[in-house]
Amino acid sequence: MTVDLSVRIERWPVAGAFTIARGSVTEVITVVAEIVDGPFRGRGECRPYPRYGETPEGVKADIERLGAAIADGLDRDALQARLPAGAARNALDCALWDLEAKRAGATAAALAGLPEPGPLVTAYTLSLGDPDAMFAAAAAAAARPLLKVKLGAPDGRDPERIAAVRAGAPDAELIVDANEGWTGAALARNLAACAEARVTLVEQPLPAGDDALLAEIARPIPVCADESAHGRAGLPKLVGRYDAINIKLDKTGGLTEALALAEDARDAGLTVMVGCMLASSLAMAPAVLVAQRAAVVDLDGPLLLARDREHGLVFDGSTLHPPSPLLWG
Repeated sequence: MTVDLSVRIERWPVAGAFTIARGSVTEVITVVAEIVDGPFRGRGECRPYPRYGETPEGVKADIERLGAAIADGLDRDALQARLPAGAARNALDCALWDLEAKRAGATAAALAGLPEPGPLVTAYTLSLGDPDAMFAAAAAAAARPLLKVKLGAPDGRDPERIAAVRAGAPDAELIVDANEGWTGAALARNLAACAEARVTLVEQPLPAGDDALLAEIARPIPVCADESAHGRAGLPKLVGRYDAINIKLDKTGGLTEALALAEDARDAGLTVMVGCMLASSLAMAPAVLVAQRAAVVDLDGPLLLARDREHGLVFDGSTLHPPSPLLWG
């Protein structure tokens, strides 16, 4: 029986707009890889990201080039050498996990030798805006236990923004993501403002290629690598500069590498956060396995979309429930 690979580009409208230091989006474009083997179907979704030189068309083409290899039995282990870490490998890797689970009549967690996943509390993201708008957004989400605050604007007003968010959500735990938007000159001031607002973690304050300063300063709160962190090969460079690492499957190139990276990061003394690109529930589902042992979970992507796919993840407020096998795994 023939094993067939198909790839498609999908578009998902955002609920309003999603704004970070690099700009705003009102629509998310993802790529879905689907592998069919008779009655069994495995799917994986990725979010091509311009920050890493990816386009939906380019990622789709990269996946399609492996169609013959998939038909010949390419497995996850062999895939790691056929594509670099990134969105294309993520979609295929996760599709292969899903297919393997469906063929075996088991769950992806069982195949990975992991306990079955349980519910998680996820962060809920507040877009970058002016301080008044961010106060209003924080007040509207104040009942959520964990808020992720997008900062990194070049106007020098990030201390005002984080103070406004704290005023709007006085009891929520706050984490901050600067998306490489701060400079070395502003770093101490912005970190101090975050400490004053009782922020518990700051993601990627400096550009990935210019973050050596983090090893030289006193860090009043833990700093987490995001754009600086991809796979295991780059892990040694992070130690000393960062206290934590944000693992995203679109950066690691799939669940296979993400699980291995999480273990190595813990062994290196780094706190593990599991995050996501803005995408549908299909992209989040495999990350739920990695997130089971994470200290911080940020898998709110579907909550920020105007609609999600069929059999999507179930959220009870900020509590994320494990995926149904009808979705993935």
